[in-house]
Amino acid sequence: MVASLAALSPATRTVLSFPRSIIITSDSSPRVLQKRPATRTIIGNARFYSVQGPNPPNRPVKSPLAKKPPPLPYHQPANSTAVHPAPRHEAHEGSLSINVPFNPPGSGGGPGPGGSGGSFPLTGSALVDAALTTIIGLGLVFAGGVAYVKWYKANVLDKIEVAFSAGYDPALELAKSHTTHKAPTETDEDIEFAGEDASWTQNLRRKEQDWIDMIVHGKEPGHYFMLLGPKGSGKGTMIFDSMAACMAEGVSMCDAHPDLEVFRLRLGKALNYEYNEDSQTGLFQRRDPREGGPALDIERAMNKLEKVALRVARRTGRPLVLVINNIHFFQNDEEGRNMILQLQQKAEAWAASGILTLVFSSDDFWPFHVMRKNASRMHVLSIYDLDKNEALHAATRMRKSSGRAVADPNVLQEAVGLVGGRLSYLSKVSKAKDMLSMAQHLLSVEKAWLLSQIGLIPDCDDDVMDEQKWSSCSWLLLQEFVKIREKQEKEREVAVASGSVDPEKEDIPLPVIPYWRCRQIMTRTDFMEELDRANIINIDINHDVRPDSMLILQAAQEVVSEEGFEDLLENVRDRIDEIESLHRTRELTFKDVDKGDRIRLSVDKGGAELAEILRRS
Repeated sequence: MVASLAALSPATRTVLSFPRSIIITSDSSPRVLQKRPATRTIIGNARFYSVQGPNPPNRPVKSPLAKKPPPLPYHQPANSTAVHPAPRHEAHEGSLSINVPFNPPGSGGGPGPGGSGGSFPLTGSALVDAALTTIIGLGLVFAGGVAYVKWYKANVLDKIEVAFSAGYDPALELAKSHTTHKAPTETDEDIEFAGEDASWTQNLRRKEQDWIDMIVHGKEPGHYFMLLGPKGSGKGTMIFDSMAACMAEGVSMCDAHPDLEVFRLRLGKALNYEYNEDSQTGLFQRRDPREGGPALDIERAMNKLEKVALRVARRTGRPLVLVINNIHFFQNDEEGRNMILQLQQKAEAWAASGILTLVFSSDDFWPFHVMRKNASRMHVLSIYDLDKNEALHAATRMRKSSGRAVADPNVLQEAVGLVGGRLSYLSKVSKAKDMLSMAQHLLSVEKAWLLSQIGLIPDCDDDVMDEQKWSSCSWLLLQEFVKIREKQEKEREVAVASGSVDPEKEDIPLPVIPYWRCRQIMTRTDFMEELDRANIINIDINHDVRPDSMLILQAAQEVVSEEGFEDLLENVRDRIDEIESLHRTRELTFKDVDKGDRIRLSVDKGGAELAEILRRS
C-alpha cells in the first residue's frame, strides 16, 4: 500500500531522502520504524516522494503511483536559478522495486553473495562445492580417456585384420594392368613391340607355381620360406598370381627398401597400421619413444600383427601369410642385417606356433647367407630360368596373345637361343615385330653394360688399381665360364654326330662352377658378392655359381673371343703387379753428396748373431 507524504504530520514524522529508499523515524523514539523503497520525482523546485508498501519477498509489484508523470510545462523566471536533476543509475528509472542486490558486469553469478556460489550448490561451503566439481570433472575426463584408449587399441587390431581380408590389396591392385593397348598389325612399320601387356602366367604355368600356391594359400604351416633366384625369373609374378587366385584372402605383401624409414611406411601400408600416429591420446598418455628408430616401430607393428594372427588362426584354422619382396634391397651393413635378423626371429616364432608364414624373396645370395646362420624352420626354393622347350612354348604363346603373327620356327629357336629362358627377356622378344633383331639388340645392350662395369684398362694408373683388380678377377671367372661352354658345345656336337642326342629337344644348360672353385679362380673372396649384386653371376642354394643369364654368357663369349683379349688381360694383371710393387718399394735419399762421391752399401747376413751377442752382454 502506498501512502502520500502529505498525510504525515510534520511534528511526529521526519522524512529522509536516500537514492533508493526512505527511512521513516519517530521524534519521540529514535528508532527506525520502516524502511521502504521510494521514488523521487522532481518538477521544477518541488520534490515529490512516493513510498511503496510491504511487498512479497523477491516479487516486484508495480504501484499505480509509480508511473512517472509527464513533465509539466512551466516558465522559469529570468532571475531564478535552474535546478537540474542529479545523475542517477539506470536502476533508479521506473517504479519497480529492486529486491536483488546490484550485480555489475564482470562479477560472478549464482545464489551466493555477490554471485560467488555455484548454480547447483552441493554443500553449504563454496570451497567444498568447487573441489567436488573439479574432482567430478577430472573423473569424467579420466574415464573417457580410458574408454578411448581401449577402443583405439581394439580398432587397430580390427584394421590389421581387414588388411588380410579378401578383396582389395594395395600390392595386388598395382600388379594388375589398368590400361589396354591396341593389338598391332603387320602393317604398323613403326611399332617394334606392342600388344596387350598380359602376364606370362596366362601362357605358362611353371612347376614351382604349385609350391607357391600352397604357401600363399596357407597350406604349409610350421615353416617360413625364401624364394631365391635371379632378377626377372618370375618370383614376384608367381606370388601375385597366387594372391589373385584367392583374392588376397589371408595374405599381404610389401617391398623392402634400403631406407628403413621407407620400409616402415611400406610395412604399415601393407598391414593397415599407422603406428599410433592417428591416435588422439596425447591428453591421456605420453608419446611413444622414437629414439630407437624405425626398428622400434616395426617391432611394434609385428606385435600387433601377432595378436591378430592368433585371433585369426583360432577362427579359421590356417595361418596368415606376409610376403616381404626383394629383401636384397636392404643394405648389407649392420643396420640392414639387424633388420633381417629381427624379421627372421619373428618368422621362427610364428612358424613354430603355426599362426603366420613369412615369405622372403631375394635376387642376391647374401640375405640367404645371413639368414642361414640362425635358420631352423626355413625352406628355400631356387627359381631358375626355363629350359629350352619351356622357353619355346612360352615365347610362342606370348606372341599369339600379343597379336603378332606366328614366327618362323627357325627364327624363334635362334632368338630363344640368344636370350635363353629368362622370362623378362622372352616377353620383350615375343612381342617384337622382328624377334631376331630384338634379341640381337638385347645382346648388344647387355654387352655394352658388361664392359661398362668390368671393362679392362691397359696401362692403367694407380688411381684405378682397385677397380681393375675387380675387373681382371671377374674376367678370369667369366673366361672360365666360356671355356666350360665351349667344352659343352663340343661334347654336344659329338653326341649329335653319333645320333644319341636330338639337337631340337636337348638343351645345353648354363655352365656351373662350385663356389669354392670360384674363390680359387678369382683369388679374391670379396668380389663374389659384388658380382652377384651387379647381376653378372648368380649363386643358388647349392652354392653353385653360374652366369646370371644367357645374355651375359653370350656377351662374355663375344668379348673373350675377340683378338688380343688374352694379351689385354695379362697386361692389366702385370700392370697391377707393377703398381703394387711400387707401393711396396721404399726410396732412400742421401744429402750432402757431391759429384764424384761414392756410396757403399753392404748387407750383413750375420746381423742377427751380432744383435744376440750384444743383447747377452
